[in-house]
Amino acid sequence: MSAFSPHALRGTNAFDAHAGLQAVLWDMDGTIVDTEPYWIAAEKDLVQRHGGHWSDEDAFRLVGQALPTSAGMLRDAGVDLGIREIIDELTSQVMEGLRTDTVFRPGARELLADLRANGVPCALVTMSEEPLARLVAEALPEGTFDFLVTGDMVSAGKPDPAPYHLAFDTMSDRIQGLQRRRVVALEDSVPGVRSAVASGIPTIAVPHIATLPEDGGWTVWPTLEGVGATDLDAFVTVAGATA
Repeated sequence: MSAFSPHALRGTNAFDAHAGLQAVLWDMDGTIVDTEPYWIAAEKDLVQRHGGHWSDEDAFRLVGQALPTSAGMLRDAGVDLGIREIIDELTSQVMEGLRTDTVFRPGARELLADLRANGVPCALVTMSEEPLARLVAEALPEGTFDFLVTGDMVSAGKPDPAPYHLAFDTMSDRIQGLQRRRVVALEDSVPGVRSAVASGIPTIAVPHIATLPEDGGWTVWPTLEGVGATDLDAFVTVAGATA
């Protein structure tokens, strides 16, 4: 990757004013932080306490899903609680795990820092609810994210495009002339990439626990390790030229 001097002022984008990268929208669970082991452990504990069985394969089906959808699937597995109660129990256990040990995905913090250094705004677009998203955001340098879009802010969660539409519209209020083709979405799950692609935003899939096909309208990168702002700028420049 080529080196360049970052702009000192927040909001002064270092890239081409007419074709380059304008913003990045980040998934959280599995993309920035490795929360999936906490979610899976919480799901297994909850199902087992209600007399059922929950395998890793069952858990993988929930990766990236909206929490009400996941809670419904857990009810089908025998959890005799309301949707809200299930969401609250799972979230509480995951937050407890994060307070003990927050494991970041390879390259995520470094890329976030590089984007900030180059004046590229970032937002979080997650199906986790606000308290959990805020906990992760506060584990990063202040100002890493311009705003958060969380699962409790939308009526339809991933794979519906609503979360990314909301994120784009919110970012549009902050960036004059924002264009979808000059924004990047970073995701790790099938519901996540489907949501981002359906919103019209160029999408990079970075697989973690879930297997991601390579023919769904998104681009698969094996890792974010070693990836910098210039790589995302090149990605949207090429995507825009071929759109």
